[in-house]
Amino acid sequence: MIFRTTPSRTARPALRRVRTAAALRPLRHRLDPARMEEIPFGTSDGVRLGLTRVDTGDPARPAVLLLHGHTASADMFLLPETRNLVDVLLDEGYEPWLLDWRGSCRLPYNETGRRYTYDDVALYDIPEAVAHIRGRIGERPLFVVAHCIGSLTLSMSLAAGLVPGLAGVVSQGVFLTPKLGGRTSLRMSVAGELLKTRIDHIPVDFRKVGLWSKYTPLFALASRRASCPDPTCQILHNSAWGTGASLFVHENLDGATHDRLAELLGPAPLWILPHLRRIELARSVVRWHDTDHRYRALPPNALDAAARIDTPVLLLAGSENGLWLDSQRLCHEVLAHRQPQLDVSYAEIPGYGHLDTFLGRGAALDVFGHILDFLGGRR
Repeated sequence: MIFRTTPSRTARPALRRVRTAAALRPLRHRLDPARMEEIPFGTSDGVRLGLTRVDTGDPARPAVLLLHGHTASADMFLLPETRNLVDVLLDEGYEPWLLDWRGSCRLPYNETGRRYTYDDVALYDIPEAVAHIRGRIGERPLFVVAHCIGSLTLSMSLAAGLVPGLAGVVSQGVFLTPKLGGRTSLRMSVAGELLKTRIDHIPVDFRKVGLWSKYTPLFALASRRASCPDPTCQILHNSAWGTGASLFVHENLDGATHDRLAELLGPAPLWILPHLRRIELARSVVRWHDTDHRYRALPPNALDAAARIDTPVLLLAGSENGLWLDSQRLCHEVLAHRQPQLDVSYAEIPGYGHLDTFLGRGAALDVFGHILDFLGGRR
């Protein structure tokens, strides 16, 4: 029989497989598994996060909380193929803590489930993780080393007075004064409007989406004038999820790290772009929720409330940062003029971009010394 008068059951389109549970993907590391304490942790607004403590066996060590960037995860501090930041902190007498906030690629929230803004990270994720850690470490000093959006949202938490009394903060890439390139800002605005009715996130792993998918034109655009044949590298190094920016200096990555990029960085949600665009246009970290009273603890503009920052801050940036450009130098200059009483310093790493300040094969030699000098002077 050639024709059917009733639809076939097999003709229904297959459902796309996505992660819907908040189960954390296991961390990859070379430490003794017995030392890795995975702590069940959720926020007061009902979101499950990931919190990991590296047990040192020494209850007197200062603690250091590590905050990843958006779509990254705690994995970025634990690379087994290089001497990573956790290795260095352990050797120098610190107790590392790693938070997978709701933008982590170890969690499903960027692709499915509950949507959020950076207000939620600043109001819930970071302050409640800090409170939990303080409940465990008592009076020991607590430092924070934060990367990219983890640093940007931390700046809002600090300006709101939600994480007082930190021993020191290392901010990498961007802090209170976000600054994107003109092309990046334009693409972000245009792409956000054109694509928001078709897709809700931009993936990085071409092997998962396949050739015949709605994402193929984005990967094709990212491959233009690319020197690396790997599609994941192209959409990150050559395009930064289609924005035209670059996330790292290619030559700084170890081969094994390069091959793991699709594991280390996940899909970027497009529904976060309106908040990010408002932040970038203001050249400051601004609150998204203006009428929701749940967020009234956050200041409308974190830069205007920077006087509440009560901890020393090291602003760190690679000289070749292709995403946030000279945001950190700008932040240092603005704070020196507007809030000269704050203890804020700036260090620039020659030859480094954005992500490679932590993922680079030589970061332990070229970057981490600046972090250790800062922490050591305040422990």
